[in-house]
Amino acid sequence: MPPTPLSERLRLKLVERVRGIFNDVEGGQKPVPPSDEALFVKDTPIRMVHADVVAMMVGGIRGLLLQMLHPHALQGVIDHSNFRSDMHGRLRRTARFIAVTTFGRRDDAMAAIERVNRIHAQVDGTLPDGSPYSATDPRTLAWVHVAEATSFLAAYIRHVRPAMPGSDQDEYYRQFAVVAGALGADPVPENRREAEAIFREMRAELTSSPAAREIAQLVLTQRPRGSPPAVQAMLGAEAVALLPPFARSMLGLERPGLAALPARAATWGMGKTLRWAFRQN
Repeated sequence: MPPTPLSERLRLKLVERVRGIFNDVEGGQKPVPPSDEALFVKDTPIRMVHADVVAMMVGGIRGLLLQMLHPHALQGVIDHSNFRSDMHGRLRRTARFIAVTTFGRRDDAMAAIERVNRIHAQVDGTLPDGSPYSATDPRTLAWVHVAEATSFLAAYIRHVRPAMPGSDQDEYYRQFAVVAGALGADPVPENRREAEAIFREMRAELTSSPAAREIAQLVLTQRPRGSPPAVQAMLGAEAVALLPPFARSMLGLERPGLAALPARAATWGMGKTLRWAFRQN
């Protein structure tokens, strides 16, 4: 057998490192294999968006930052999560859920959704003002979904497909709504116009707080094992740059200046490298 070319060995090593960030390799977890029996057909918008590693990492950070501005979502994390000691684990579990529901077999996707619904049913408590909250609240779930969907799509358009047709963007929302609806979110956008309208409407329910700013800093400074610190800083800078100005202000984050330009260029370059490594177009 001829020796493996150096470029191929480098490619496989890079793929291994990235998969190690997104999967609990030590626990025996393996990447989700794409299935022809998934909820969504191959080469449709949701599968293209969710397949891009860099867009999902940048969008995932942006989405989590936005979610922490909703007092109910924030309190649920504070009361029922070990985010301070395992922020990477939380992000990895979210990535795993998205991978299973996007690419996994339909039965596995629905089982993952039911598992999350059972977990949400146990997440409730009281806000600092004495009012109750529950992770099953449809509007809280709606904000979590809208924050994620708009973030993943914004990062994908910025770094992968700036000329993505509006019809494909609308189809992305329609497809992602299948998962959000099964989780109990309401309202759920099925196109760009609805997503923008829900985002504007729910902005009035968001609040700034020391706890939200603390979690924002934890998200932006967490260092997943196997990921170089410079890479995490670059992804965080891009996520902050993509936030709406009001969200940056509420989270106490500075508006990126000229320093954001090299971060964007480096993120674009990393995305190109990873798409080569994973043999994506």
